[in-house]
Amino acid sequence: MHMNDPLGDMLTRIRNAQLRRKSTVVTPASKLRAWVLDVLADEGYIRGYEATTGEDGHPALKISLKYFEGTPVIRELKRVSTPGRRVYAGATELPQVRQGLGVSIVSTPKGVMTDANARQANVGGEVLCTVF
Repeated sequence: MHMNDPLGDMLTRIRNAQLRRKSTVVTPASKLRAWVLDVLADEGYIRGYEATTGEDGHPALKISLKYFEGTPVIRELKRVSTPGRRVYAGATELPQVRQGLGVSIVSTPKGVMTDANARQANVGGEVLCTVF
């Protein structure tokens, strides 16, 4: 799991940390992970993140989780595209999450963005995950 799907691993770490009501969680650093975290922060799902060094001495990202009245702001975080089953969608067929209450995070030629921004920019791409 860890090596094959670094992004899926990060999403699992976030879910597990929230179950334990932790305020932060650390994940190995990568550009893709940081881009996804940028979107989560922009959309208000996390407080933010900062570059740090992991226990193994490698670059890591420390994610500040967000709660509202003790409940995680992220109710659901699902991996869509996986290394074994890539999921791509054109600008017009990007999935809407919970009637637009949630977002899909899409890796497009113009960067990693929400489904709404991808529709606006008229670009499709790989549907990385959905957040609600």
